[in-house]
Amino acid sequence: MATKTPEKPPTPLVRPTDPDDGGAVVMERRTQKVKPPQMYQVVMLNDDYTPMEFVVVVIQEFFNKDLETATQIMLKIHLDGKAVCGVYSKDVAATKVDQVLEAANKAGHPLKCLSEPVEL
Repeated sequence: MATKTPEKPPTPLVRPTDPDDGGAVVMERRTQKVKPPQMYQVVMLNDDYTPMEFVVVVIQEFFNKDLETATQIMLKIHLDGKAVCGVYSKDVAATKVDQVLEAANKAGHPLKCLSEPVEL
């Protein structure tokens, strides 16, 4: 048996409502500035052993470039030592690098590919 009488719960603090607003509470919207995600460029490096034709096929297959664009990228790789094949989000760039390295490994070529952050 209880010896104390139950206490009444505390009343919440309620703002008096204006009869015109229907009792609705309106919160102020704050705009947030969100930066776009960091982009990464996929860079293919030159070597003296991987055939140029293989590089063109890889660029066409994994970076969705046409034959002319893929050939231009391959020549830039050959002449400058490296070239950007595409710019993607971090996860997509990492996947592209893995796909290129796996294809090169299966074909027995030492082709190297990496991703690096794009400098703004």
